[in-house]
Amino acid sequence: MYTWEAIQEALDRIEQELPRGIKTEWLAEQVSLSPFYFQKLFKRLVHKSVQEYIKLRRLSRVIEELNQEDRTITEIAYDYHFSSPANFTRVFKETYSITPEEYRKKRPRLNTMIKPDIALTYKDLDENIPILIDDLLLEIRRETLETEETYLGFSTLVDTAKQIPMGESTGIDIPGQCWTRFHQEKSKLKTVINPDFEMGMSYGADPVKGTFHYFTGALYPMPQEISEPYVIQSLPPGNYIVCRIEAENFETLVCEGLDKAASYLLNTWLPSRSLEIEPFSAEKYNLAETEDISMELWVKLKEPTMN
Repeated sequence: MYTWEAIQEALDRIEQELPRGIKTEWLAEQVSLSPFYFQKLFKRLVHKSVQEYIKLRRLSRVIEELNQEDRTITEIAYDYHFSSPANFTRVFKETYSITPEEYRKKRPRLNTMIKPDIALTYKDLDENIPILIDDLLLEIRRETLETEETYLGFSTLVDTAKQIPMGESTGIDIPGQCWTRFHQEKSKLKTVINPDFEMGMSYGADPVKGTFHYFTGALYPMPQEISEPYVIQSLPPGNYIVCRIEAENFETLVCEGLDKAASYLLNTWLPSRSLEIEPFSAEKYNLAETEDISMELWVKLKEPTMN
């Protein structure tokens, strides 16, 4: 067994045991590693300590429970191995900056820890050949965009450090909130947009401030002068690498599929081929496509410089 396979097995066991207490030493024993090397490898591959990861995954599962109105917060706290409702509230607020009661009342989108797929890091996807990994179907291809695509919607500023998987923190899912805002306003734009085609874009990163901009909107076939709060964002012509992602349901697609595909494409696939990209990425949704639950992640290749 490769060491990464041992950690993947540990991640699988954690999912099974989330409602119960999970000791690091027990996990190490289950995958035949010493506690010392198990913790070292876990931190290197998952980028979290064992117990921090367990806490964040447990809270992710708890959020699903909070969306069920028939469960009390006290019941949920004890069901997921918190020592008391007060302890549960403290940990939840430390992680997401709101209490469980506030979450249940307002239902904001939260930036939660998903279960990583370490195996994906060690796979080399050939172009134009789909591969099934867990519950996701991925396929990478090259695409040339001949003419600019223009979209109309909203833009917001995001703190990079507070957005998993780019950062190491959790909290309110700012890009998710931007999508919520757009979908609340979308009907007001129906006379000027093509509602079947939507795009989210990360762009305008500022490494000094540790921020980037995130845009959500729909295709804007005949651009014209606009007024605030709406903004226009364009996908420029050029050569792209496109990762198509399919999932069994939309929640898995946007909550897990996008993060896993982006991490693999940006951190593994592109570097292994020495391909450089422009400083933005776009996620495109074709809502007219009814056969599959899918989306596409687009990154633009840098044009070779002329000496």
